[in-house]
Amino acid sequence: MANMTSTSDEILGCARALIVAGGYNGFSYADISEVVGIRKASIHHHFPSKVDLVRTLVARYREEAEAAIAQLARQEPADQLRAYTEYWAACIGDGTRPFCVCALLASEIPVLPPDVVLEVRAYFRLFSAWLTSLMEQGAKQGTLTLSGTARSEAETFIATVHGAMLSARAYGEPSIYAAITRPLIERLTAPRQ
Repeated sequence: MANMTSTSDEILGCARALIVAGGYNGFSYADISEVVGIRKASIHHHFPSKVDLVRTLVARYREEAEAAIAQLARQEPADQLRAYTEYWAACIGDGTRPFCVCALLASEIPVLPPDVVLEVRAYFRLFSAWLTSLMEQGAKQGTLTLSGTARSEAETFIATVHGAMLSARAYGEPSIYAAITRPLIERLTAPRQ
């Protein structure tokens, strides 16, 4: 994907914004054509079908997430958890950065094409593995206090963060996100008693 053209990048960026605004079925190639200023045939040249487009978008999104996770690796587990929640707090707070496209697509899994579902699930598996590893490392170091297994804590963390995003969006109040995620971080980083 490193050799994708800038037109491909524009198409992907537009598709991402349209998915965030209206979901998988909330846009068409005609919408992208209008926004990007190219013909639908040009979009089909880069992405023969909508499935190809969204599958590529989610795969690239996962690659970006992997790179971000790699950059956090030098930090302590608790700091990585904070950085992850703070990233989404900033996105939700300023409204100009993108909402988690995979969280939105996950809510549409029953109606998504199977190839897109595979990519969305791969994204969540990536985060589950990363967070499970963080939970294990933090518990071993004594910097994180787990209530259950590392895996169950990782899944709880994912569900809480993504649920907080959706709640903030549903209420139209960015502060809801922090009100939900702050206690989660506080619980995980509380000293053992």
